[in-house]
Amino acid sequence: MANFLLLCVLSIVCTITVASEPSPLQDFCVADLTSSTRVNGFSCLDAKQAQDEHFFFSGLHLAGTPVNAFGSSVTPVSVGQIPGLNTLGISLARIDFTPEGLVPPHMHPRASEILTVLKGTILVGFVTSNPDNKLISKVLHKGDVFVFPIGLVHFQKNVGSANAVSISAFSGQNPGLVLVPNTVFGSDPSIANDILAKAFQTDKAVVDQIQGKI
Repeated sequence: MANFLLLCVLSIVCTITVASEPSPLQDFCVADLTSSTRVNGFSCLDAKQAQDEHFFFSGLHLAGTPVNAFGSSVTPVSVGQIPGLNTLGISLARIDFTPEGLVPPHMHPRASEILTVLKGTILVGFVTSNPDNKLISKVLHKGDVFVFPIGLVHFQKNVGSANAVSISAFSGQNPGLVLVPNTVFGSDPSIANDILAKAFQTDKAVVDQIQGKI
């Protein structure tokens, strides 16, 4: 009976897991961006060398200039901009949109995202995983907040007539970015067009055309 109870407790403990970055083992770990050593992040500078500039970034108030084909621009604030973020499990990004500007369907494999609209009207949405693939979508206005769960494909689009701005916070210092169009149609080397044609139930010529653009 005792062994049975022990197995029950162990099964419960083993199934209740939390996916998150490990807690820091020191006050901070300022990233040594010049070091080639990588242990799931950046190696640490000697804490005695830490300065205020390692924990500071200025420029998030400046509008980015959308130069991509989607009409959007991302200004990251991660460990590359603030070395003191290293191991703390957080980061930010400012997103600027032209009218009809889009952040195409993408996912962050290592972080959830919480987005706040600072200016304009933005349509956002994410799709749940198989088998439901349900679209959760909403039009946001200034001051509205929306959450994208970790690993789920999501998008943002400016549906207003003027420029729009949002700020996103991430639950990881390096959320990662997987753009669906670039990943599927822009890989190097390319995924064979017959595979993509069958996967998307279309012609090889259509796949070739998309791959050529991306």
